[in-house]
Amino acid sequence: MKLAGKVAMVTGGARGIGRAIAEEYAREGARVVILDLDIDSVQELVSEIRDWHSETFGYAADVTDYPGVAQLFAQVEAEVGPVDILVNNAGITADAQLYKMTEEQWDRVISVNLKGVFNCSQQAVKGMRERERGSIINISSVVGLYGNFGQVNYAATKAGVIGMTKSLAREVGRKNITVNAICPGFIETEMTAKMPEKVLEMMRDKTPLNRLGKPKDIARACVYLASEDASFVTGTVLSVDGGLVL
Repeated sequence: MKLAGKVAMVTGGARGIGRAIAEEYAREGARVVILDLDIDSVQELVSEIRDWHSETFGYAADVTDYPGVAQLFAQVEAEVGPVDILVNNAGITADAQLYKMTEEQWDRVISVNLKGVFNCSQQAVKGMRERERGSIINISSVVGLYGNFGQVNYAATKAGVIGMTKSLAREVGRKNITVNAICPGFIETEMTAKMPEKVLEMMRDKTPLNRLGKPKDIARACVYLASEDASFVTGTVLSVDGGLVL
């Protein structure tokens, strides 16, 4: 098992890509901490995973709440252990063309997708620096690389996450902490299920592997970046997109 004995925290971990990451980390032996606003879904998932992996824990969390995140990290450290791996996966969309976008749509996406990464990463880094080890994995998007119609707010946050990843990797590398980003392509989740079928078909046609990704495709990449296999990998942006961005 590649992550045995490590405490791995996954934000937005109750469904979709986050759920797949939590499950894959559990299979690799990590003590998994699942964070999500939807505590009912968290508890349901924790119960399912505990049927075959007892070291699974869940907490309600709002990643935009700065003092709340600090308190949560202290609670997790006391109840589960120091966080060795942080996956910043929590994210939302609020799509609209810029001229129609409301201030609330802009602020909310920035708050969850960008400030949330700051809040959780800052708390994780404090402990990782003291222990001189750790791994942070930020879930960005191919949209952060090439933009997307109607997603100025979302693209801005995902591009920002890439900049944060590279900058933080420079700051903490000497403390043996790796910081990397994954850019998923179009993945079969609840988010993409809301998109028109003709749009999804167009994305399949543009993808050299001729399919949408599955959450497990991202989860496996997260296992790699959190493991000793990637101990000399930091500041990288890994596109897991079937070749969509070449």
